[in-house]
Amino acid sequence: LMVWLRRCTHYLFIVVVAVNSTLLTINAGDYIFYTDWAWTSYVVFSISQTLMLTVGAVYYLTFTGVPGTATYYGLIMTVYTWVAKGAWFALGYPYDFIVTPVWIPSAMLLDLAYWATKKNKHSLILFGGVLVGMSLPLFNMVNLMTVADPLETAFKYPRPTLPPYMTPIEPQVGKFYNSPVALGAGAGAVLSVTFAALGCKLTTWTYRWMA
Repeated sequence: LMVWLRRCTHYLFIVVVAVNSTLLTINAGDYIFYTDWAWTSYVVFSISQTLMLTVGAVYYLTFTGVPGTATYYGLIMTVYTWVAKGAWFALGYPYDFIVTPVWIPSAMLLDLAYWATKKNKHSLILFGGVLVGMSLPLFNMVNLMTVADPLETAFKYPRPTLPPYMTPIEPQVGKFYNSPVALGAGAGAVLSVTFAALGCKLTTWTYRWMA
């Protein structure tokens, strides 16, 4: 019975974190519509995706103790997002508005850090967290470059639920951030270390609660 309960708790955590990651990902896709705040939103959503990937993948990785499961978790996030965005296509959105699997390379870095340090959790937290935080904003920019032109998409496929103040407008002169990728990577590298530690702690709490 206890083994069954522990497994259920494990899978529940995986589902909850992965679903929340998917919801954040869908929101992260919205920043191309809000052209006036594009770079600001890009930084915020890049960091949010970095943290959700880190905490879920580290939890999954330390729970199983098998290098490779972080990459599998990144695949789960990707598939969940594709399924969720399938509903968007039914609403008339263009097919190229699909998200690319930007989490998988960052999750592979987590697996590499765990494997290369012989399953050392502290190295995973420090090295893995920094690697994910620095890499995901870069991969997210690749994702942004693969979609159609933001203004063209925004005006061709208007969001009927958007309030007037969120209507896409032409970009204003100047950007809020000079380098959104660098800022997202810098902030993500610091914060993801904390969330990597939280992912390890979730594993400890899970085993302790089911003991």
